[in-house]
Amino acid sequence: MVSRRMRLGKTDTDVQFADPPWDESHSQWEDIDDRLPQNHLARQIDQAVDRLDLAFLFESYQGRGSLPLRPDLMLKITLYEMQSGKPSPAEWFRDSRESDTVKWLGFGIQPSRSVWYEFRDRCASFLDTWNEQVLQNAVEQGFTAARHAALDGTTMAACASRYKTVRRETLQRREQELDETIAQDEQGQPSEHVPRWMAKHPETRLEQRQRYQRAEDRMEQLQSQNQQRRASKCKNPEKIRVSISDPDSALGRDKFHVFRPLYNVQIMQDLDSPFILGYDTFNRVNDTGTLEPMLERTSQLTGLKPKKVLADAAYTTILDLEICQQNGVRLCAPVSENDYSERNQKKKSTNQFTQLPKTEFTWLAEEQTFVCPEGHRLKLERRTQVKRYGGRTLANFTHRCSPEHCLACLRRDECTPAPEKGRTVSRLENEELLDAHRAWMETDEAKILYRLRGQAVEHGFADMKEHRNFRCVSGRGLWRARAQTAATVLVHNLLALLKAEQAATGKKPTTTRVLRAIT
Repeated sequence: MVSRRMRLGKTDTDVQFADPPWDESHSQWEDIDDRLPQNHLARQIDQAVDRLDLAFLFESYQGRGSLPLRPDLMLKITLYEMQSGKPSPAEWFRDSRESDTVKWLGFGIQPSRSVWYEFRDRCASFLDTWNEQVLQNAVEQGFTAARHAALDGTTMAACASRYKTVRRETLQRREQELDETIAQDEQGQPSEHVPRWMAKHPETRLEQRQRYQRAEDRMEQLQSQNQQRRASKCKNPEKIRVSISDPDSALGRDKFHVFRPLYNVQIMQDLDSPFILGYDTFNRVNDTGTLEPMLERTSQLTGLKPKKVLADAAYTTILDLEICQQNGVRLCAPVSENDYSERNQKKKSTNQFTQLPKTEFTWLAEEQTFVCPEGHRLKLERRTQVKRYGGRTLANFTHRCSPEHCLACLRRDECTPAPEKGRTVSRLENEELLDAHRAWMETDEAKILYRLRGQAVEHGFADMKEHRNFRCVSGRGLWRARAQTAATVLVHNLLALLKAEQAATGKKPTTTRVLRAIT
């Protein structure tokens, strides 16, 4: 093959790249091109990727060893495969040899399996930059105002066994056994009795020790987070488990109630266009604490912060409302009530006392106290600090009604199980934000706006899972999970931008493939 100097946009790199086996005049390429429909996904991917600035990708090659394959062709195949529901490099390797469409898209290149895996990891650091290019281009052309969005999350299975999870005691014991066996290997005295869980060869035992070290670091992180939780949410430290296969993942139950290693994917879907304005992947099983980083990610990708965000009750906390107030964001999300609520259709238990809900007590902001349904004022008893996610705390004020009033009250049997002590009601710092938000959610404006949430982000997740096979991470580690999310969003936004531009100009997709200028 002939090596040539690649010129790409404003970048002039001296790295030599191998020519693909085919060009536009090759008989096999022409035969596939004649059979490929004009509106085929491969043609759209081909045009869309040509709009990206791939300078950093080309410059990441150092020009050592054998001539590398054209990374722009490999990127087009990668995005086509992911949009077709094939996120694994092993599938890209197979289709580059068996699929005529992939051969057409890559001009007949057939990278090895290891090259595909290396390319997937190489692209990981550039995906956010390319998503910025696409979204900011869409904003500049007026295809999205990036002002109204719906936020939601979903869990995705990690590339890890749900049976290979260990507790701290087991982890420490195995690390000690590994260290002893590795020390024997270094002295030329291999162990005769190797446990089933341990790697069988000295080289793989060294790799296994590195994984166990990452698992130990993850265990320390989980133990630290557990200590920061409030007492009612704190777990027994000895029952906290970590995945050996993928220590970065979080353990929890998926949508099918299977306990396994998971990642949490968050999407900020535009309400006024098909673009995804923000995305990220977290190693946690719930959505708590993700609103603030998602607002920052959306601002980074689009250059703008949304004015209105639709979400579910998991994002409606006092801390979240404070963040929205600071950023000028109107959060449209229901409030999750902790007390008994007939609105939520919670059935009263015949064996458990259900006290009068907090909503029956009137808060007097001027006097900073509560008034019970019978007109008695409660007195401030104590002020404590309650823990919230991320180590943040809120002041909690506990007010108590006088036992004299409770004992003489006709409603004592439904108000408190211990009238001789007096009923207590607590109020968090800045809870007035929650009160104001709850009142706004009862307005017609909020109800009409909130109806848009389900038809936006829920449909997006359904499409990603059903048609893009976005159910399991194809690689191990949080950074690979984030890369898979970013690549899935990139191809989605690229196609949305291409479609919007064609609709604006009234042009149909071109059928002529234009190669980059190579001199």
